[in-house]
Amino acid sequence: MRDINNGTRPDLIYEHMDATKMTYPDEKFSVILDKGTLDALMPDAKETTVSIIDKYFKEITRVLRNGGRYICISLLQEHILRKLLSYFPVSGFMFRITRCHEAESKARVEEGSSVPVFVIIATKFNKLSQTVLEIALVDGPPERLSTTDDMISAVLSAQQSALVCNSLYKRSVADVGEVSLDLHRPGDEHPRYTVYVLDQPRTHGAKTYAAFIVPQGKETDWLFSTKEGRQQVLKSAQRDRLAIVTLRREHKFENWDAVKAELEDCVRNLAPAGLCDKNDIPFLSLGSDVGVRTVCYEGKSDISGPFVIEEVKKDNHEFRRLIFLNNPYVIQSEARLKEAKSRRGKTKKIVDPGFLACEHHIHMSAGVNAVIDTKIQDEIMIIGLGGGGLCLFLHHCFPKLKITAVEIDNAMLKVATEYFNVILDDRMKVEIADGIRYIKDVAISETKYKAILFDIDSKDTTIGMSCPPKQFLEISVLKAVAACLTKDGLFILNLVSRDKSLKQKVKDDLKSVFQSIACHAIQDEVNEIVMCSIEKHNPKEWRNKLRLAVIDLNKQAAARKLSSFKEAFDVSTLLESLSTES
Repeated sequence: MRDINNGTRPDLIYEHMDATKMTYPDEKFSVILDKGTLDALMPDAKETTVSIIDKYFKEITRVLRNGGRYICISLLQEHILRKLLSYFPVSGFMFRITRCHEAESKARVEEGSSVPVFVIIATKFNKLSQTVLEIALVDGPPERLSTTDDMISAVLSAQQSALVCNSLYKRSVADVGEVSLDLHRPGDEHPRYTVYVLDQPRTHGAKTYAAFIVPQGKETDWLFSTKEGRQQVLKSAQRDRLAIVTLRREHKFENWDAVKAELEDCVRNLAPAGLCDKNDIPFLSLGSDVGVRTVCYEGKSDISGPFVIEEVKKDNHEFRRLIFLNNPYVIQSEARLKEAKSRRGKTKKIVDPGFLACEHHIHMSAGVNAVIDTKIQDEIMIIGLGGGGLCLFLHHCFPKLKITAVEIDNAMLKVATEYFNVILDDRMKVEIADGIRYIKDVAISETKYKAILFDIDSKDTTIGMSCPPKQFLEISVLKAVAACLTKDGLFILNLVSRDKSLKQKVKDDLKSVFQSIACHAIQDEVNEIVMCSIEKHNPKEWRNKLRLAVIDLNKQAAARKLSSFKEAFDVSTLLESLSTES
């Protein structure tokens, strides 16, 4: 080495020495550069190996000046990472880990794959008042971390994601549908982004690739919240590979440019081999901004866990939503907001009672209208309150109707009254009770209802039915429901299941209790509304009864100036998809 460099680097000194027993005087060097020595000296975490590394680190500390830096290039296997963190931060060193993306990119181009390469910078101080831990895994300034565990977690996550990126670089995921990754900032418990990577099947030659940023508030749309929807986005984007990015509600986002800058490295790492122009990956979206999301309230339910009330802007309107965080891509309740003036002339936002976000609520409302007399105080029972959107609409649409909503979750009463404008009065009451117990208690009383509605979701994801919980469809419960109805009353069920055999079993059980049932599968949705009567109706009677109910429902909504109600509730569409069974 001396002979090779003698002409061009005459001042470069090469010495043969044991790094664990250096003969240099104390504080000899300002910088010590380790180009793989640590990785070579520490292939494992055996006691003899650790003893050698302890000597090595002590020698580095001895020969390094105050303010000097130990710079180490390493692949940071976990045992090496833990050893570095157990020594330098507690020995008066400011400790930083930086990821070397340039080395990884070069290796990927030349060798077809790469592993994360890190640069460790330990700066020596005689006195350091507190531990300083910094990490820079992406472009930009380093981030300060609180604990060594946070640093270990960040590095291990980067290494795991690199394995995924290498796999995505080499192969298509078209055969498995998609791959998803959560992106965290170091030290953050909650992911900042979720990325879904999708590939077109059977593509050859040069590849096309883009990222699609989903605006805040749109992540619950079918296109972005389901695998089928995301496949549709892939086809529409006309790219061989698409990375669909959702912005998580736990975080704030400045603007489009800031989000794009933050995601560029990640998006580049998810690119396929053979990309046309890896330096110019387009970012697509539905508009030029990242959307607006405002969290109004965060709470926790004993039944459903943590939840948020948030407001989002969509389609030139503002919406308020209830989201359960254990299922963050499903909107539990949604209301459209409108402006109204208070008595003092001030403008404020209120919930629009004429807006029904769920298509099945419109059909359930038609079922209610099929049996009530709008001129007298008929009574109905609704099992499941949620945000109270259905109750609010019925309360405004039918001024004489009396509604009893039964809700097991006391937290939902607060949500409905304080954030979704449900007003409790002599026509609207909420009972905090177990729905099944309440129905069975009513069944042995003299109280009768013109309609009983089941609109409750199931927390059990193992049975293939998301609404209602299976215990609500037990024969004993169905018989109790029938006992609570007036002679001409209706049991109206929101049935949600993709399992055809399970749905048929439910209908068979219903027919064993009720004289006749009418079923309406809602177009483009899994929901099916099943109306059950203790009186016998032939198909013609069902069709005529519901046709008149729909026509009158639109009239009632117009008379109450519920202008946002969907008057395009097409009677012919309802009747075409209506099936009856006795």
